[in-house]
Amino acid sequence: MENLSGEVAAITGTASGIGKATAILLAKEGCSCAISDINEEGLRETEREIQSLGAPVHATVLDVSDREAVYKWADDVAQEFGKVNIIINNAGVALGAYIEDMTYEDLEWLLGINLFGMIYGTKAFLPYLKKADAGHIVNISSVCGFIATPTQSAYTTAKFAIKGFTECLRLELEIDEANVSCTVVHPGGVKTNIARCARVSDKILEEAGVEKEEISKNFDRIAITSPEKAAEKIVNGIKRNKHRVLIGPDAYLIDIFQRLLPTWYLKLLSFQYKLIDKLTKMRSG
Repeated sequence: MENLSGEVAAITGTASGIGKATAILLAKEGCSCAISDINEEGLRETEREIQSLGAPVHATVLDVSDREAVYKWADDVAQEFGKVNIIINNAGVALGAYIEDMTYEDLEWLLGINLFGMIYGTKAFLPYLKKADAGHIVNISSVCGFIATPTQSAYTTAKFAIKGFTECLRLELEIDEANVSCTVVHPGGVKTNIARCARVSDKILEEAGVEKEEISKNFDRIAITSPEKAAEKIVNGIKRNKHRVLIGPDAYLIDIFQRLLPTWYLKLLSFQYKLIDKLTKMRSG
């Protein structure tokens, strides 16, 4: 899919961040865009920006954890534009909690959006992509799909699963010699609203001695990649039919770190977090 002009792209999580930037870039590439998000205010702003570019756009308020709603969205998009070529399963949330303290309600909330939202989007749109002249699926994982991270077990579980699911799908599509392919994306720190919208357990906030807003500010300070740069990498990955896309220098470093030290990295991270915890307690004492 080297030339995206005239193609139809569906993107979830487009109210802000990577989803918004990717939808706008695809519109600039000549795509008709079907955008969705549960945040209607942000979704409508993205819709207006795409309209200002003169590109066709179809906006839907959508909860990706609702399977019936995702399938209806896919049907509506195909009916609106006559075809679908690209689905980008981007919608995601974060949860900070120790496994012992994590509630099933919070776990199901995250997996429903991050994991099952991706599965529903893939399966709902795949038949339409196969009917088109060419199709591509993009599933957003994370560097947390490479390594374990304390207090991020739910998020890491989803992102490891997205990596495995997408790699299996690519193999099946290649064996089937389908006109559809797929790409898994592993962003590092990207300046998005994910930390601001995350659920964080009271225990973690108490141990850190900060308010949730401070955690969001800290994330913004270490997130070194812009959503626009992430969008460029994703769109380039579609054009080049890349098996996977790494976003940000931190993603490349973490990938190398895990490859070189596939088991020892756990010991190193354990030592690092223990040291940080000790220094934090010394300062607070």
